[in-house]
Amino acid sequence: MDAPAAFTDAEFYQRSFDPQEYLREFCSLSNAQGQPNTLLTQSLRSLSKMFSLDGLSGHTLIDVGCGPTIYQLLSACERFQEIISLDYTDRNRWELEKWLKNEPGAFDWSPVVKYVCELEGDREKWAEKEEKLRKKVKQVLKCDVTKANPTAPVSLPPADCIVSTLCLEAALATFRSALRNISTLVKPGGHLVMVTVLQETFYAFNKQVFSCLYLERSMVEEAVEGAGFDVKLSEVQPYLPGDARTDCRAVLNLMARRRASTTA
Repeated sequence: MDAPAAFTDAEFYQRSFDPQEYLREFCSLSNAQGQPNTLLTQSLRSLSKMFSLDGLSGHTLIDVGCGPTIYQLLSACERFQEIISLDYTDRNRWELEKWLKNEPGAFDWSPVVKYVCELEGDREKWAEKEEKLRKKVKQVLKCDVTKANPTAPVSLPPADCIVSTLCLEAALATFRSALRNISTLVKPGGHLVMVTVLQETFYAFNKQVFSCLYLERSMVEEAVEGAGFDVKLSEVQPYLPGDARTDCRAVLNLMARRRASTTA
């Protein structure tokens, strides 16, 4: 499968990204053939590691480009008191709220939650973790990372940490400006946690192909630094070839700290 001829724009996502199909395709621990979902389990282990680092905690966490997913919050919810989830597409936000409200037809995240609880030492605490996360997500808001204030017309107080997983590279070509825009959502001294695919030009599911910005590790680190952060952790994990749904070659796990603002 080849990348689309034109870069996927925001309105195509709004119209064509089916959250339920995405969850079935990418958010189970194994696929229909029983093969393990290494991208998901690698991400869960990396997020568990990053959110256990000293100093990576606080009152408010903002999840930028949450999609219809919660996996990126399962370790984070142990370190923050309040979570705000942001996404551009209406259907993604609706799908997320369906799970948060424990409504019929919501995606079953329990195998993934159990996996994270096992990483943390007690698989049996999965129901407790689900309840904790549901209580801690206080708002689900629309965002547009191409805007100087991504949550306009809402203005959020700067958070202690922002997390962005598999989002910015998939949604837009303005990677550097998007990072600068979301940097306004975190206070000086706060943290950025990212999981980003490298050397990927597309991913596909449900007979739809979505383009991605081809990124190298150095490009991501430079963009993060240019947005006012100091990179504290940067690790690359190879992604084994052979997955027809994507041409991703590696995954970058990154944690950075926003520099203190300076005045002229």
